[in-house]
Amino acid sequence: MVRRMTLLAFAKHLMFAAGLALLSAALVALMIRLRLMDRPDARKAHRQPTPKGGGVGIVVAFLAGIAILYRYAHFSRLADPYFRGVILAAAAIALVALLDDMRDWPFIVKLTAQLAAALLAIGSGVYVELYNVPYFGPLHLGAIGAMATLVWILFATNAMNFIDGLDGLAGGVTLVAAGVLAAIAERQSGWFVYFAALLLAAGVAGFLPFNFPRARIFMGDVGSQFCGFILAMLGVAASRFGAVEMSFVLVPLLLSGVLFDVAFTLLRRLLAGERLTEAHRGHLYQVAHRSGMAATLIAPVHWGFAVFGGLVCVIFMAAPPPLKPLVLLAPLPVQLAWLAYVARLARRAGLSTW
Repeated sequence: MVRRMTLLAFAKHLMFAAGLALLSAALVALMIRLRLMDRPDARKAHRQPTPKGGGVGIVVAFLAGIAILYRYAHFSRLADPYFRGVILAAAAIALVALLDDMRDWPFIVKLTAQLAAALLAIGSGVYVELYNVPYFGPLHLGAIGAMATLVWILFATNAMNFIDGLDGLAGGVTLVAAGVLAAIAERQSGWFVYFAALLLAAGVAGFLPFNFPRARIFMGDVGSQFCGFILAMLGVAASRFGAVEMSFVLVPLLLSGVLFDVAFTLLRRLLAGERLTEAHRGHLYQVAHRSGMAATLIAPVHWGFAVFGGLVCVIFMAAPPPLKPLVLLAPLPVQLAWLAYVARLARRAGLSTW
């Protein structure tokens, strides 16, 4: 049975989210005063030392909201083992990422922490086992589904981390994706996804004014990895929307711009024989910036990709099953057009690798 939200309830949720946004903003302001600095180097876009760790505000606001949700909004909770697995994993990945912001650990340490967090969540039962696929029907994949979920969590977490290289980019994409996902979840009575997405959006809303159009602080790994991990987990939870066939694709559609950039960059570097764990400035958004495109324009372009992904989600949910696979291809022409534009900018700027 679909349960609709009243206007009064929605207003209360917005007021609660606004309070969490203010909490996030207060903690971001505190992190600026603590001056955990991000020093410029050859692979970074900024030229002046800038505080980092602003993601602490996002993390604390989200976890505070979740604690209240767990205590009072029982109808919106996952079953306890799932709920605890997701939240403990999210808190663990945030803690390790914050320590990494302080100590700048090697990538292998971060990846190990991400793997442990993902396995904790999957071990609690949060993974996509049933895939309802047009033309094939329901596919029960069991352990293969768990492995696919693991790959998805690691890829999405790192994709948001990799994309966090320009003011407002990762934060804005997360805000749009979480907001759209909350709206979709409300229509599907997916109350855990609705509230969790709303809480994530609230945390980011408190952070973003400090990060765009001119960054007074960066979110750091504690913010980007946490946002990526939570969005990945919400994608898994959204796969259980019973009324939407192939609902496991909703979050990938919302993050299509981020996922395309990272997948293309990894493939290009792999074919070029480069070490994938070596720091670089070869992402499409970085190439566009190095070619002269303003950061204040690149970030909104990626926000637009997330908005377009949301539109595709709406069309996808309304499409008859035989057409759903075709709808999934809609973001590809947009991303290929962006790729062609960035490549042209790079050639005009004389970037040798392009």
